[in-house]
Amino acid sequence: MTGVEQLLRTEAPQVLGALVRRFGHFDVAEDAVQEALLVASRTWAADGVPENPRSWLIRIGYRRMVDLLRSEQASRRREHEAGVAELAMQEPSRRSDPPQEADDSLALLLLCCHPALSATSQVALTLRAVGGLSTAEIAHAFGMTEATMGTRISRAKQQLARAGARFTPPSGADRAGRVAAVMRVLYLIFNEGYTVSAGDRLARVDLTGEAIRLARMLRDSLPDDAEATGLLALMLLTDSRRAARTGDHGELVPLEEQDRARWDPGLIREGTRLIDAVWSRREVGPYQLQAAIAAVHAAAETPEQTDWPQIAALYLWLERLSPTAPVRLSRVVAVAQAYGPVRGLALLDDLNRRHRLDEDPLTRQRERAVRAHLLQLTGDPAGAARLYREAAALTGNQVEQRYLLERADRLG
Repeated sequence: MTGVEQLLRTEAPQVLGALVRRFGHFDVAEDAVQEALLVASRTWAADGVPENPRSWLIRIGYRRMVDLLRSEQASRRREHEAGVAELAMQEPSRRSDPPQEADDSLALLLLCCHPALSATSQVALTLRAVGGLSTAEIAHAFGMTEATMGTRISRAKQQLARAGARFTPPSGADRAGRVAAVMRVLYLIFNEGYTVSAGDRLARVDLTGEAIRLARMLRDSLPDDAEATGLLALMLLTDSRRAARTGDHGELVPLEEQDRARWDPGLIREGTRLIDAVWSRREVGPYQLQAAIAAVHAAAETPEQTDWPQIAALYLWLERLSPTAPVRLSRVVAVAQAYGPVRGLALLDDLNRRHRLDEDPLTRQRERAVRAHLLQLTGDPAGAARLYREAAALTGNQVEQRYLLERADRLG
């Protein structure tokens, strides 16, 4: 990403916040900001970045907002708002640019993660409105056409309007729920980037990078929220392994075979420092626990030095807080590493009987890969090969698929 692109993505939520606070009409304001960003990307590349880029973007956004509101001619009120905005642009003394220290990032994140929207719509709108990504970029990241993604984003904005969503911070229990939704959305964005659902690449650095940037933004907005800190720590510690996850030809390299000299020490130090700073607090949440698990991995200089009993205990704690299929399956892996594959298989069988991990959409593919590995370790190569092939058929990620099929082929 160029310096101009990075600057535009940093300023996008502030510009959008200025327009929404001034006019309301999130849907129209968001379109105006996207067009302002497009104009800036072309103009700044040729003429250089202006002295005050945010004010420059706000002025362009205001002008485009006037055009959009006028063209709609939906009501006298909108015509009046357009006239006021035009007057503000013509008379510098009457401009209502927000103070430069104003930060609308959290308010925008909360708005984009409104409960009226589906998780997919929350992700798309967050990337568009807060991340500053174009519709084409978001569509490419999620393997769909630009037209389809554009329709999804438009519907999300219409849903916000119908729900009466306001650009005001929620309070009380609603605020806690919305902040939790923001964290979940950022977590989903990071995970999609770390191992993409489909395609010929294992990861999308643009998505993981954007998730980390937004997680930093969230933590800056909520410095006393231990879970916001835990989420950022988790992303940093996980992303520290990125360079070692693929080989010279783009093939997947599993954790136990990675060259740990290629792990990023700077990200490890930062992530570890963050989780250490909040770990002693009374309430520990799921993101903090996952970050603690990642920190244990990062502390081991070799695979053999990994403290798997501690990781297994942390996953048991995490399962009690967040009893999801992926967490339960991860505990199986940790137990098998700590206490042997036979015990891991026994736990997997028990969890399948009680929770059907092999049928859950979130784990049915990985359940087969985990069982295949455990069967291989316990001396059943034929059963392992069959399950590796089943797991390969259930993933749309071609890098992961090749890895699983190669393991199956080696077993015959």
